[in-house]
Amino acid sequence: MDLLITICARGGSKGIPGKNVHPVNGVPLIVYSIRHALEFAKETGADVELSTDNDEIAQVAAKEGLKTEYRRPEELASDNAGKLDAIKDVVEYAEQKNSNAYDMILDLDVTSPLRTLKDLQEGISMMQSDPNARNLFSVSPPLHNPYFDMVEENTEGYFDLVKKPEQQMVARQQGPRVYELNASFYVYRRSFFDEDPLTLVGNSLAYIMPHMCFEADEMIDFELLQYLLANNKLDFNFQ
Repeated sequence: MDLLITICARGGSKGIPGKNVHPVNGVPLIVYSIRHALEFAKETGADVELSTDNDEIAQVAAKEGLKTEYRRPEELASDNAGKLDAIKDVVEYAEQKNSNAYDMILDLDVTSPLRTLKDLQEGISMMQSDPNARNLFSVSPPLHNPYFDMVEENTEGYFDLVKKPEQQMVARQQGPRVYELNASFYVYRRSFFDEDPLTLVGNSLAYIMPHMCFEADEMIDFELLQYLLANNKLDFNFQ
């Protein structure tokens, strides 16, 4: 199997400027994903490519051992640009550069680094075991259940459950199992990126993380991640 590992990190974050290189426990955030990518590449023979529009991010990556001449096009680096299109562009670049046609793409999200190499191995194995699966994403049990304690406004201005259960529920655990995407990693068949339009869900597999995993999107998330790492509070070793 020919595997390409991608890391996408643009420089234009509005919520937390410089989010992808923001230090967490003394290390730029992106470095955790770079280390995972390079270590997994050693095990699998995969190629690794960085998608960024930002020179500082590229310099941090190069210092960690991930060098690239690729720069993400401006139209794929805006707030409204879709990540799937950005991945497709860097996949096509890597195929041309390496004269290779990849079988699968493994994308590691910079802002959700709480993963292990075993997670990645099992995610890839799940995809290999199901030829009908287009893609796979990592998920975690949610804090809320749409059948029990998530509501949305209806056309009359009142609020109803997002999903109506077949029978009345008195506890969240009684409803169907639901999961939330934790954004840590995604696996795609190469043929996925030949589709038009690109849509994330459809014949998709979910890898359920057996440990804590969350996306650092707000400053409070960074502070929590900093606390967990600095005080050795994780119950697994992800580095």
